[in-house]
Amino acid sequence: MALARGDSGDGPAVFMTFILGFTVVPVALWVAMSVDWPLWLHAMIWTVVILGLALGMLRPAKAYLMALQFRHRASEYDTPESPASRD
Repeated sequence: MALARGDSGDGPAVFMTFILGFTVVPVALWVAMSVDWPLWLHAMIWTVVILGLALGMLRPAKAYLMALQFRHRASEYDTPESPASRD
């Protein structure tokens, strides 16, 4: 089985962008309404939080997407038998 044939493309990055956007933005808005921080502090904190979560979750998201591709289209991952292995 050749996993190099599987291509996840930009799928994991797009999914992480949407998931983090839907989860972090409401939390950031709630914190902004609850605490009176300066704008530069919000920018620093939420940039670090989003980048850390995105980079930390990107590999598991790619692995999960590749596993789903393998599960639903396993025939694309099968390698044809090489002539050398027939001997």
